[in-house]
Amino acid sequence: MKKALTEIIKFNEERDWDQFHSPENLAKSIAIEAGELLECFQWGSDYDHQKVCEELADVMNYCLLMSDKLGVDAETIILQKLEQNRKKYPVEKAKGKSTKYDQL
Repeated sequence: MKKALTEIIKFNEERDWDQFHSPENLAKSIAIEAGELLECFQWGSDYDHQKVCEELADVMNYCLLMSDKLGVDAETIILQKLEQNRKKYPVEKAKGKSTKYDQL
């Protein structure tokens, strides 16, 4: 992820776009791009793989920028959250179920 973040930052610096990348604006952009990703599936599960990948990349781009703006390492916070989820969703209770942790 470090190479991707480095390239994203370089891309934005070349265009002087960092001035627009407050945490608030990045959060909005994540939600907007996630909506565009969801739109790929709006009318069913038949989707354009390339378009889905492009929209997913946009979401991830803004997520990486936000983690950088907040001064946190994306991989670290992902792994920390995964550990929390392991505790909330123990295999013996959650395997094969989509039930929320407080309903297991």
